Amino acid sequence: MPSATSLSTQQIPLTCSGHTRPVVQLSFSDVVPGNHFMLISACKDGKPILRDGPTGDWLGTFLGHKGAVWSAMLNADTSRAVTASADYTAKVWSAFTGQELVSLPHNHIVKSADFADGGVTVVTGGQDKCVRVFDVNRPDASTTLATHDAPIRSVKWSKHRHLMVSAGDDRRINLIDLRSNSAAKTIEIEGDNIASVSLTSDGRLLSCAAGKRACVWDLDTFKTVKEMSLEYDVSVAAINPQRSRIVTGGKSDLLIRNYDFESGKELETHKGHHGPVHDACFSPDGEIYATGSEDGTVRLWQTNPGTAYGLWQLRKI
Repeated sequence: MPSATSLSTQQIPLTCSGHTRPVVQLSFSDVVPGNHFMLISACKDGKPILRDGPTGDWLGTFLGHKGAVWSAMLNADTSRAVTASADYTAKVWSAFTGQELVSLPHNHIVKSADFADGGVTVVTGGQDKCVRVFDVNRPDASTTLATHDAPIRSVKWSKHRHLMVSAGDDRRINLIDLRSNSAAKTIEIEGDNIASVSLTSDGRLLSCAAGKRACVWDLDTFKTVKEMSLEYDVSVAAINPQRSRIVTGGKSDLLIRNYDFESGKELETHKGHHGPVHDACFSPDGEIYATGSEDGTVRLWQTNPGTAYGLWQLRKI
């Protein structure tokens, strides 16, 4: 049940329009000089959008894909973006001009892509069940890093451990060391299909949403540090940089829930989207988190409602 706090206050999120179909993936950048950061969103409309992180204001749209875009990520200095699409390509873009820099060809739908080690190496995964590594200076010469027994849902780069994380519909998470091109760890998820995987901004904690469970692992030790049994089908579980909060999205009840990370106590419940919540992620300062939904919107929420940050107001009820 919602806590007393969630019943006594109602947070008003910032609603970011611009997409015309479901928003399926979100990612904040690291903090860049000037103490600033960006937000990028992937959408089935095929037009990923770059936004100002703290406000959600539109900065630009990347035009060039001919199918749904399933994934969008920024590199460390926010100079480049990489997107994965149903048009059988991943594309690298200039985040300054929106210009397409290179197209990485595949033989099937690409569901996920991320940068590794800056903005030159790209790792992808998708319907062909292969984790591929590309040098953007040699786009036609990819290397297969690992394979799954079913389509790959997500690839994520952990900068802390130099690990590439791949999660597939075979209920398996592979942790691959790019320095040796070898598997560091394989995690088997029992019973339920993986809905999503997320990393904390420092790359130290890995979280997974599967069925009615959210699991968290420490990538230094590969040990499970938290497992939450929930009463609803969860689509995403995201952890703030301070490791004090975990936010989940509901597949069917449309709700966003904010929990205390240590105790697992539910602190807030929000209903703002008009469709299932597909993704959630925290800003690099941990002050806000973004959610993306089937309703085609991105919404920004305060981690601690009522504090002075950005454009938010608080309404007592």
